[in-house]
Amino acid sequence: MDSTPQPAHTPPPATEPRRFGIRARLLALLLPGIVALLALDSWNDYRALTDALVVAYDQSLLEPVQALANGIVVASDGSVRVQEPFSIQSMFESTHLRYKYLHVGVQRIAKGEPLDIHAPETTLMGVPGLPRPAERPADGTPVFYDAVYEQHPVRVAALRQTVYDTVHPGTAWSVLIQAAEGTGPRTQAQDETLRQELLRDTRMVLVMAILVWLGVAWTLRPLERLRRSLRERSRDDLKPLDASGVPQEVVPLVEAVNHHIAGHRRMVAEHSQFLADASHQLRTPLSILSIQAGYAVRETDPARMRESLHAIVAQLARTRRLSEQLLALAHATTEDDVAPVEPTVVDLSDIAREVVLQYLPLARENDQDLGWVDARGESEPQAEEGEAPVLPVRANAAELHEVLANLVHNAIKYTPRGGNITVTVRREASHALAEVCDSGPGIAPERRDSVFERFHRDPAAGADTGVAQGAGLGLTIARSYARRNGGDIALDNAGMPESANGGGLRAILRLPLHVA
Repeated sequence: MDSTPQPAHTPPPATEPRRFGIRARLLALLLPGIVALLALDSWNDYRALTDALVVAYDQSLLEPVQALANGIVVASDGSVRVQEPFSIQSMFESTHLRYKYLHVGVQRIAKGEPLDIHAPETTLMGVPGLPRPAERPADGTPVFYDAVYEQHPVRVAALRQTVYDTVHPGTAWSVLIQAAEGTGPRTQAQDETLRQELLRDTRMVLVMAILVWLGVAWTLRPLERLRRSLRERSRDDLKPLDASGVPQEVVPLVEAVNHHIAGHRRMVAEHSQFLADASHQLRTPLSILSIQAGYAVRETDPARMRESLHAIVAQLARTRRLSEQLLALAHATTEDDVAPVEPTVVDLSDIAREVVLQYLPLARENDQDLGWVDARGESEPQAEEGEAPVLPVRANAAELHEVLANLVHNAIKYTPRGGNITVTVRREASHALAEVCDSGPGIAPERRDSVFERFHRDPAAGADTGVAQGAGLGLTIARSYARRNGGDIALDNAGMPESANGGGLRAILRLPLHVA
């Protein structure tokens, strides 16, 4: 039996539920409202047509009743008779509809006695037993009601009138005239009306849904072309999208995508330029190292060999610093994708004090006076533990340390021996300031913006001090880190009379104060 362990089954990645498209959203939004409005409108139309049908059928039912009422007479012997009943009945039954009935009944009203509507009556013509109205109607006023006769639903029109006996004064007759017909025709007409309303509304909803579907498809056609053009592009094609023909509501989205593409194009160009510049900067020291190593290999004199090795060590130190600056610049100009360090509330005064303490030995080696003045006016770089922050700022402490370290290192590098460097932290309105002033040659105002560009070197500073030029990355790294933490760096004259040109240089780091 094969005992090789089988790999565990990996379940397929969960897919997000499919979202409703624009067509479905529009239909879901429009259809309920339109269906509700059509239903209300159809119901009103149906009620109006039904009422009109009822009135029309009732009017046709009333005509024979009124004709019979006009033919009621009292004969000379005192009896009640109907004139020409057969012609009226023939006219009523001429439509050949089923369940049509006529009835004329009389009741004698004795003098001084009220009429009992439930008392037996004498049928003069028609079918006996048609349901009577629930209440006695007023004389000459027709009433209409629904009833059941011989197990068939019927609509009944009834008219009651009183005739007086002229032969026997004081005697009267109450005559009830009724005409009934089955409700089948009017029910069929009402059902046909309802069916037509439903068909009309269904056609309306279907036409609306088709128009919405086709309208959305026609509107989204430019977006479909845009999607196809994007899929057909090569990976390095960063041209802006063509917004012509795109619906006006989608133009802001296309513009936002173009803005993102433009930013990505600038980032790619900057990265390409950075790689080209970094390769160029590293090529020179590597070439020098190769030459020095070859010279050391060919050298037979131990003293000269040690001299070559010392030169190689020094060149390696400069190359190492260049590599560290390139890594710092790459970190400063890009966002951290994995576990970015969250900014915290730190004391700018403490960070500046640590940088001064770090660079004191280098300044003393160069015979320079590195001074310190904090926001309380103290000139000794010492702090007490547990002391409240003097200048609280919300930032990344390591990045602020790198900013001030680059500013102080530049000041030490370009300040002549015996010069002065002063680091000052102070509060200005709602900002915290850290200033690094030196008595070096300074930078001309027209060149101060360009020194923040990567790999830029100020030729005037190198000529005046005789110091070997660096890679030109210090100020670039410092400003990038400063802006990442919500601040910025500016350059100005230091105003030191002992400087070479009477001005020196002052680098100012400005950060917003944190308010608890």
